[in-house]
Amino acid sequence: MSENVLEVKDLITAFRMEDGDWVRAVDGVSFRVPKGKTVGIVGESGCGKSVTSMSIVGLLPKPMGHVLGGEVLFKGEDLTRTSDKRMHQVRGGEIGVIFQEPMTALNPVHRIGKQISESLILHRGMNKREALKESVALLEKVGIPAPEERVMEYPHQLSGGMRQRVVIAIALACKPDLLIADEPTTALDVTVQSQILELMADLQAEMGMSTILITHDLGVIAGHCDEVVVMYAGRVVERAPVQTLFSSPQHAYTRGLLQAIPTLETPRKSRLNTIEGQVAAISDFVPGCRFCQRMERSGDTLKTRAPFVEIFEDHWVEACPECVDVSSLSAS
Repeated sequence: MSENVLEVKDLITAFRMEDGDWVRAVDGVSFRVPKGKTVGIVGESGCGKSVTSMSIVGLLPKPMGHVLGGEVLFKGEDLTRTSDKRMHQVRGGEIGVIFQEPMTALNPVHRIGKQISESLILHRGMNKREALKESVALLEKVGIPAPEERVMEYPHQLSGGMRQRVVIAIALACKPDLLIADEPTTALDVTVQSQILELMADLQAEMGMSTILITHDLGVIAGHCDEVVVMYAGRVVERAPVQTLFSSPQHAYTRGLLQAIPTLETPRKSRLNTIEGQVAAISDFVPGCRFCQRMERSGDTLKTRAPFVEIFEDHWVEACPECVDVSSLSAS
């Protein structure tokens, strides 16, 4: 058996436009999720993080979105080639998903207990009474007070933090092997964010599951992940253990992200560092280095995609000579 619960290999996901052309939102993405570990995926809005996660669980919008190539190996099974019936078993059963925006992830017209019970009845074969009892236990596990009362309430009666705990309870109801958490702390205040992340870490340790944590927040990545995948314009530009990435970032985009974070030593009211330029429209992506495209560079780096190479142990980078120190590559 592989030590990885999930292996994504050269994943290509595209959307068909109204004129019939295909645009690639995910372009040759590869990473792995070891058993019991947390892998963070970080990058700007529109870089392909959420599309990657939806490709894994087969939730791309139809008929526009399609996986055009690559493999998604979940416990050795390629989910890109499995049947719809099998995907229904995997999704919610063996892979749990925490969607963005807890305010909209729950159905406003159904009680909390019914929404949790649905997964238990479908995947664990419980009857309604058993499922409701287990729903109460799950709400208690995720730290919701008076769970016997909350199961009979509607989403609008709960705070944002409590709604997010309900979403986590639904995702963990069937004790999945893999949890995909897509911006799980969006729109929550800092204190509640910390509580939610600690809760997820505790439940992961208790259940022994693996986690993909998608976020914009590098502080969350530093505190809660074992490995980091940095995405830009639909591609992975760097992948490394979390300590390695923060101490020795190699790609210019990764360095730019880290330099944009204010520190305790940052003078008050000083101008924060930013990354120059803007991400190109998806229809205008060049075949070569897309960060060079942002920097308005010219030359061969825009025409040919640089190889994704291992420069140090478990430290991989898209080796564009304009974005990566060549001496680091030669030293490895």
